[in-house]
Amino acid sequence: MDKRQAIGSWLSGPQAAAEDLLGADFGYRGERLGLPREGPGSVAPTGRRIGAVFIDWMLCLLIGYGLLSGDGMSSAGNWALLVFGVMSLLLVGTLGFTPGKRLLGLRVVSVQGGRLTFPRAALRTALLLLFIPAVVWDRDARGLHDRLAHAVQVRM
Repeated sequence: MDKRQAIGSWLSGPQAAAEDLLGADFGYRGERLGLPREGPGSVAPTGRRIGAVFIDWMLCLLIGYGLLSGDGMSSAGNWALLVFGVMSLLLVGTLGFTPGKRLLGLRVVSVQGGRLTFPRAALRTALLLLFIPAVVWDRDARGLHDRLAHAVQVRM
């Protein structure tokens, strides 16, 4: 293997290197879950998911700032985290989406199909509030919080 091929495989990531060198076929995101490649019901794109969290967080910051009683801006983040947790638990547990997810056309569903149960939504929310599980992903682009709750974010 020459240097350019080695550097190219390193820059492309481990999946591309394994596909090129070992002939492994990982398929598309969501294939192992029985989801379509594109369109409604396919795994939600990363950019949309980040955008939805950003919209939800800004909304929660506004609500948190409105709940302040002269405590200063520093406690707005604490209120916002509480509002974010309650909003995520109630809305994902009942409707399957938060305002940000709805605006960007996303929904959280069970891997088995259908709506996510309330206990699984509670587990997902608790892990999401810890932040670290949300940035640890699997091959299907599911965060650890979604994986442990047997959930997946899909396009509507």
